[in-house]
Amino acid sequence: MIEHAILLSAGQGSRMLPLTAERPKCLIEFSGRTLLEWQVEMLARGGVKHIDVVTGFMTDMVDEVIARIDDPRVTITTRFNPFFKVADNLGSCWIVREQMHQDFLILNGDTLVSEQIVRTVLQDRDWPIAVTVDVKPAYDSDDMKVEREGERLVHIGKTLTAAESNSESIGFLAFRGEGVELFRETVRKAMRTPEGVQHWYLKVIDSIAPTGKVGT
Repeated sequence: MIEHAILLSAGQGSRMLPLTAERPKCLIEFSGRTLLEWQVEMLARGGVKHIDVVTGFMTDMVDEVIARIDDPRVTITTRFNPFFKVADNLGSCWIVREQMHQDFLILNGDTLVSEQIVRTVLQDRDWPIAVTVDVKPAYDSDDMKVEREGERLVHIGKTLTAAESNSESIGFLAFRGEGVELFRETVRKAMRTPEGVQHWYLKVIDSIAPTGKVGT
């Protein structure tokens, strides 16, 4: 059972402007709660017990919301990403890499999932790295598109063609067993390259895919 989750919540969410002009995207409200609070609630219902939240843009606001969360089911720790303005979310994964020592989940800061999705991801034990996907009739240039053969992920990225794409990532991943060390070490190596800070963490997943250890 996976009990640890990492929320990548450092970004402003510029595509959501003006909603995110004065608050980070993880603090947009839905039905009386912030997205972050809904994420914590759904993860806790699924059995997650510890959550690391990587912050950046308006981190003090995020800290205030987390301080108000009084939930005995989970402990929440914030990890500040000081270079969130110049680095993509691979940088946030690098910030929290030392916490990647047992099975864990990664959830994008702007991804809202239901309790059922959390439970389904937690129950799926077939792959060292599992990328949760959605299937729809067509995909646009902004979708994080996925090419897969059966359940095996072949490629992932926004630049995949329509012909290559047969699903999209929703921004919710699980890492188990050898997948934990494989991802952490690949993140470390990627961040040592000149272009590392400009990469999405899913580019690391794409580089791991040829090993056959990434499923959907």
